[in-house]
Amino acid sequence: MSRIPGFTQSFIEAGQQRLSVHQGGEGPPLILLHGFPQTHMCWERLAPALARDFHVIIPDLRGYGDSEAPPGDADHHVYSKREMAGDIIGLMDFMGLARAHVVGHDRGARVAYRLALEHPDRVDRLAIIEVVPTADFWDAWDAELAMKAYHWTFLAQPAPVPERMINADPLAFFEWTLGCWTQCRDLSPFSDAALDSYRRQWRDPDRVHAMCADYRAGATIDRALDEADRLAGNKIAAPLCFLWASAGFPARTGDPKALWQAWCTGAVTGQELHGTGHFAPEEAPEAILAALRAHLSVDR
Repeated sequence: MSRIPGFTQSFIEAGQQRLSVHQGGEGPPLILLHGFPQTHMCWERLAPALARDFHVIIPDLRGYGDSEAPPGDADHHVYSKREMAGDIIGLMDFMGLARAHVVGHDRGARVAYRLALEHPDRVDRLAIIEVVPTADFWDAWDAELAMKAYHWTFLAQPAPVPERMINADPLAFFEWTLGCWTQCRDLSPFSDAALDSYRRQWRDPDRVHAMCADYRAGATIDRALDEADRLAGNKIAAPLCFLWASAGFPARTGDPKALWQAWCTGAVTGQELHGTGHFAPEEAPEAILAALRAHLSVDR
């Protein structure tokens, strides 16, 4: 598996799951959570700079990268964001961390906000990149968004239908998916090392299954958990910075910052990022780094 320069890899028993975790730097703990269809390498252009001020901890999510990939279950609990957030709590417990800053992109952002909702005493500051809450995203669907976010319904189809179709030519499927969500609509924003890491997992049928199970949970239990929290009035207490791309998914939902504000007790900071597609940590690392440094300032 590819490594971020200056970072070390270890395997940690996080509750019931064995996670591959990359670490570097010293300072307050900062956990970075990647999204689909990526690994820890999505942070390679941000992590070394952040490691100057923070102890940066980057796990591969359950089912991704070198982390354990358990089979999905009929009720889709195994890959629910509640269970995946529990992995991060297990990781923090193993490392003796009472609290940490948490930053998530894409699926990792869904794990991050579920973590903040259900374990508010463990999250200092929260940053969300390129998602709106799962229930709100489903509510926003129209023909245009359905075409752009086709994978939400395709990957959520019953097993093994999407798995069999993807595994017939996994690199073609994932490379097209990765490229078409960038601003330039190709793979040029991604380093060779990152692409090597991504392609390695795309060739693994167990990880293809895990990614499908992740989206099956998104269509069922994750949406139900969001709807229950929204009905109960549960809010995110951690200060939240929300960053979204002008050519990304949240931009198609109307006023995405207002959607997040409805989920938070405090004011939501953040901004729309121009000149980038969905993969902003790799397409616009300077803008992401500036926003994160302001939000996570060690002087706060």
